[in-house]
Order: sequence, then C-alpha cells, then structure tokens
Amino acid sequence: MTPTGVVLISGPEEYLGTRAMDRIRSLVRAAEPDVEVTRLDAGSYEAGSLAMNVSPSLFGEQKLIEVDGLESMNDAFLADALAYLAHPEPDAVLVLRHGGGNRGKKLLDAVKSAGWPTVDCQPLKKEADKTAFVVAEFKAASRRIEPAAVQALVNAVGASLAELAAACSQLISDAATAVDADMIDRYYGGRVEASAFKVADAAMAGNAPLALSTLRHALATGADPVPLVAALAAKLRTLAKVAGAQGSSAQVARQLGMQPWLVEQAQRDVRRWTPEGLIRSIQVTAEADAQVKGLSRDPVYAVEHAVTVVATSVRRG
Repeated sequence: MTPTGVVLISGPEEYLGTRAMDRIRSLVRAAEPDVEVTRLDAGSYEAGSLAMNVSPSLFGEQKLIEVDGLESMNDAFLADALAYLAHPEPDAVLVLRHGGGNRGKKLLDAVKSAGWPTVDCQPLKKEADKTAFVVAEFKAASRRIEPAAVQALVNAVGASLAELAAACSQLISDAATAVDADMIDRYYGGRVEASAFKVADAAMAGNAPLALSTLRHALATGADPVPLVAALAAKLRTLAKVAGAQGSSAQVARQLGMQPWLVEQAQRDVRRWTPEGLIRSIQVTAEADAQVKGLSRDPVYAVEHAVTVVATSVRRG
C-alpha cells in the first residue's frame, strides 16, 4: 500500500525510525518513480517552507516531504504543521520523525486525532523483544533460524538493534541452510557478549572446570568482568522467574514476556537446582556485580568466586 497524507514516526529507537523512513520512501517511489523528495529539519525550520514544498508543481509530480527532528521543533514549524493538518495536499506525503520527549506534543496529538498512521519506534529492551525481532527478520526473508541460534545471536550482538539487524542480514545472505548455533559461534564467537554467555552456560550446567577455563580465556583476551557477571545474572534471573511461575510453558511465557522455548529450557534446568542453591547463587552474583563495578580491588577474583559458587550449586546427574 502506498502511503498517503501524513505519517508520524515516533519514538527514540533510531534504527527503527530510519528503517521506517526508508520503507515509506521506497513505497512512494515504487508507486511514483518521479516523486519529488524534500527533506526539512524541524529545529532549523523557516516559516512558510512546508507550504512552499507541498504546493503542486507545474508537472504534477507526487511530493514526499520528510521532516526530521520534531523533538526539537521550533515554533514556526509547529504553527505551519498544525495549519497543514487542517488542509493537507492530496498529492503529497508528509512524513514526520519525532525522536521522543514532550516537545511538540500538541502536533503529535493532532496527527493521532486526525487518524493518520503512526509508526512506534520504541527501544527493544527486553530479551523477548529482541528474539522476536530476529525471528521476524528471518521470517520476512523466508529463511529459517533455529531457536538456540536466535538466543546465541541476541547474546552476541543484541546490545545494539542496528548491529543485530545487520547481523541478521549478513546471516540471511550467507547461510545456504537453516542458521544454527554453530554458525553463530563461527561468526560471533569472539565477541565479548558471546564469551560472557559461554561462561554463564558452562556454570549453569554445573561444569565448573569448563566455566573457569572459559572465564580465564575470556579475561586473557580482554573481556571486561562487568558483562561476564551480567551474563551470569541474566541466566539466574530467568531461572528464578520461571521457578516462581505457575502454569504451562505457554502460559508462563505470556506472563513473563519470554519466548516459550526459553521457558521450557528454564523449566528443565530448574529441576537441577535446590531453592537454597539458587538463592545462594543469586546472592553471590549480586555481590560480584557490586565488586566488579568498583567495590573490590580484585574484580577477577569476584567473578571467579561467583562462577565457582554457581557451578557447584547445580545438582549433578
């Protein structure tokens, strides 16, 4: 469907905002190859510019006006944009990009009240949102990625959505078959985040020798103790949440906003833990988190101690 009228792209996630802008531009150009594109900045806007740029041209080309920086719009743009909403040009598409905040709320409310489409670009903070993003990227490309590979990819490059999207694009382009965890490891195994989760995985499996050797290798190759402890804490939090939840894996997944397969994995893992062992591991990891962030002169020992306690708290067999 070709965008018409006014489209609002709102929210602080820069990557999603840029992609929405690109998508709208592509749709308009596909329908109107000769579209005239104009870009304006709402912060440095000069009065009258909007009306001048949306006015019908001599040859009747479609107009696409992209306005960025609405979060810092000046009064001149606010006045002109409100006036335009009352009488939009039929042969123009006005795309408004607002990066968040209260500035220009009157305009945003007017766009929404008029029923124009809005694209919400909020940061993907929850792990479940990031895994859903990866799954959606592969589904849109008609490619397969295994659940374990989704988690491994988020662990490796999930700190930045733009980087996560780029990684998806690269894997979709390169993989001849379904993407599995081994492929993620080959591509991104050297990342600090990936190394951190390898340590955490070994500790949570009760394999203290492997966890400690992986930890020492990670530290020797420049890994910071902070993300190492954070990875351990993330694993323990997931286990604690699932341990305290009631219902089927699907019900628990909905309650906690997690992927069902991740809940099923945690439900299997939690059987190997006593409540006391889980509580002790969480406490020790919390202490290590404080120590690696400045409360200890020896953060390496703090991480090693936490990894050892976690690994030896898991019941074997």
